[in-house]
Amino acid sequence: MATHQAAVFLAAFNLALLWLLMAAPLGRRTIRVSRIIRERPEELWNITRPAGDLTAWHPNVISVEPVDGKPDLIEFAYRNPDRHGHPSRRTMIVDRTAMTAGTCFSCDLRVVGDSTLDQTFWEGYRESRKVERAPLGSRVTFEQTDNYRGLAFYLFRKMALSRELASLKDHVEERHSSGFLHFEHPAWQTVLVIISTLLLWPFFSLTATGLMMSVFLTLVILLHELGHMVAYRAFGHPSVRMIFVPLLGGIAIGGRPYNSHFEVATCALMGAGFSALLVPILVAAHQSVQGIPHPAAMDGPTLVFLVILGAFNLLNLLPTYRFDGGQVLRQVFEGQRALAITSFVVTGVILWTGWRIGLGAPMLIGGLMIFILLSLIRTKSIKPREALVPMNAAERLMTGFGYYAALAIHAYAVIYACDRLFD
Repeated sequence: MATHQAAVFLAAFNLALLWLLMAAPLGRRTIRVSRIIRERPEELWNITRPAGDLTAWHPNVISVEPVDGKPDLIEFAYRNPDRHGHPSRRTMIVDRTAMTAGTCFSCDLRVVGDSTLDQTFWEGYRESRKVERAPLGSRVTFEQTDNYRGLAFYLFRKMALSRELASLKDHVEERHSSGFLHFEHPAWQTVLVIISTLLLWPFFSLTATGLMMSVFLTLVILLHELGHMVAYRAFGHPSVRMIFVPLLGGIAIGGRPYNSHFEVATCALMGAGFSALLVPILVAAHQSVQGIPHPAAMDGPTLVFLVILGAFNLLNLLPTYRFDGGQVLRQVFEGQRALAITSFVVTGVILWTGWRIGLGAPMLIGGLMIFILLSLIRTKSIKPREALVPMNAAERLMTGFGYYAALAIHAYAVIYACDRLFD
């Protein structure tokens, strides 16, 4: 496949996949997970009901307390911390249904309070738990109903619900729960990294050079996400992790919600900022060996890596809604006019970089159209319960200079490498 055709196909495929995962209107959906557990329904109901012994088996719940004076309200505390590092709390109203012939227990729950998220996030959310007698013990069924936009959040909740029931089954049957089976386990993520590299290989041609470029792109993605993870830890997140999605790249996830606009901007910027630290090192290394006799072919891998490193991070700095560049600029500029002017300037710099290395007008216009479509992808709004701490003037200035420095460094990396690869 020709390089330009491969690039267009890969970009179009990623655009469609991003829309499916992040913005496809799935409507109201019910996630239902059931398991047969070898235990009497009465015993299972005592540990699965909202006021039961959830803390003994639930992977996330650390305490369950009734609300004083309100028998239908129960407050759950979770291992996931809030923006201040305290356990996040969620208050639910329990709609109990009658026990049917002593063999079926069930209840419905709705969220009426959350220490982290605004109540609008929980509009339309319903949860139910049911325990009923089965031939080999009891059938336990957990359900969650909500309005979904994008397949990613739907799949995330389905995996989380399956993990809950698996933990319950392991607890009742006194089995050790293995973390190896979790999707986020490093072993599975390593497998996904290898699969992604192999899937990208045909786009660069099934040759040794194509495999090298595929490996380099995967390495660049890992370095980019590592930058986000370093920023999360610097802001005190208790845990960070990365989920690798074949063909789409990686997603760095912090250990708690953001606390300030400066934190949002810095964590978004550090993906490209961390990689920018490698550019002067690679350029200096390349220049330092020029006076030493060596095969010309040895220069190729270093320059190719520079191109991929610079291009990937440069495109990630585009001021589109879903990219890091858009995240940074939306925190720095409060006014829409200043944000629009800056977005045009940044887009112009990136387009000029493409023109400078010899890309034709049709390809530049096509790339611009793709990123305009990306900017139109909107996900479900997640509004925090409390407004984030605003940025002060010094933080805006520092973040702005950091953004423009990352933009200039990666543009220079692309131009430097292309000038020597294609001279």
